Amino acid sequence: MWVIYSLITAILVATSDALTKRALVGRDEYFVAWVRLICAMPALLGVLMFVKIPPLDRTFWIATFCSLPLEITALVLYTKALKVSPISVTVPFLAFTPLFLIVTSRIIVGEGVSFQGGIGILLMVAGSYTLNIHRIKKDLFEPIKAIAREKGSVFMIMVAFIYSITSSLGKVAIEHSSPVFFGAFYFFLVSVFFTPIVLAKKDNKKNLRPSEIRAIIPAGMTYGLMIIFHMIAMDMSNVAYMISIKRTSLLFSMIYGYFMFREERIGEKTIGAILMLAGFMLIVLS
Repeated sequence: MWVIYSLITAILVATSDALTKRALVGRDEYFVAWVRLICAMPALLGVLMFVKIPPLDRTFWIATFCSLPLEITALVLYTKALKVSPISVTVPFLAFTPLFLIVTSRIIVGEGVSFQGGIGILLMVAGSYTLNIHRIKKDLFEPIKAIAREKGSVFMIMVAFIYSITSSLGKVAIEHSSPVFFGAFYFFLVSVFFTPIVLAKKDNKKNLRPSEIRAIIPAGMTYGLMIIFHMIAMDMSNVAYMISIKRTSLLFSMIYGYFMFREERIGEKTIGAILMLAGFMLIVLS
């Protein structure tokens, strides 16, 4: 079941991204990230009203409040990376999160991966990386070479590493509470602490147009559902495996890009898709 929940999470991530992109064209990246969080709140708060609050021990609070500033930092670095560098040079590095998790999940959660599972993770990372290579006209290793000159690449590597830590800390918090409660409560806190950062920027004080509000609500609802399924899958599986399968969201984003935004060159992404599929099968069968 964790595989099914992880795939649902990936589909919901891609769906929310596509709906957000269509709804908030031309808006600041900070604002986009914040609005989606805010629109997810009704679903998450609704869940909190009906879910039983589990006993919360010291370990839960330590894991939650250690993860919170890291999550906010990752949001800020992510938006900065998209601002200062080309997306085709920065986004591939998000694929490194499962790779970092091989180490961080063992240290923080005590989880290891099998040899077959490790190969599967490597294939998933390679596939995720090469999905974006079609935009780079120089060579396969252009994003790696760009690290020295592109500040955004460094930011995105930091984001990938931070996510490997927050995912592991999230697993600890889930084990000391419940997946649904933690997901709703944690992202409520993220929204509260991220709001002042976003509103501090003058450009983000402009009101949303009615058309934008109507368009962003479905994006927020799917994002809220994604959080719940993410936490349930995390509770049931190895963190590194779950995040690797969640990265198949890039494949679903590719499909949305073709049908919703008429993005071309879908055929050039076939190699990345095949690598990810092979890695997926190894992880599932490990």
